[in-house]
Amino acid sequence: MFAVAILALLVTVALALVRAALGPTVFDRLQAANSIGTCAMLLLALFGFLGGRPEFLDLALVYGLLNVIGIIAVLKFFRQGNLGDRGAPATASDRQG
Repeated sequence: MFAVAILALLVTVALALVRAALGPTVFDRLQAANSIGTCAMLLLALFGFLGGRPEFLDLALVYGLLNVIGIIAVLKFFRQGNLGDRGAPATASDRQG
């Protein structure tokens, strides 16, 4: 049963790699990268369960959080052109106050 789950996740990773390589838009590639990260997280949790190592679940959760934060940062960069407001020009109200 676990072999089927591992095989399904590996097939999903392979299909996501194809989508990341051939995706027509940047957002298709980002979604493929997110899918690969999610599958890696699930594989890590599954191997931890099979090996009797419950601390792998903690690592999988941290990896999932980093995956979400990374995708949000990349999307923010594509939307705004930068990741913060340090390089933003000052407005007239900022100069007066």
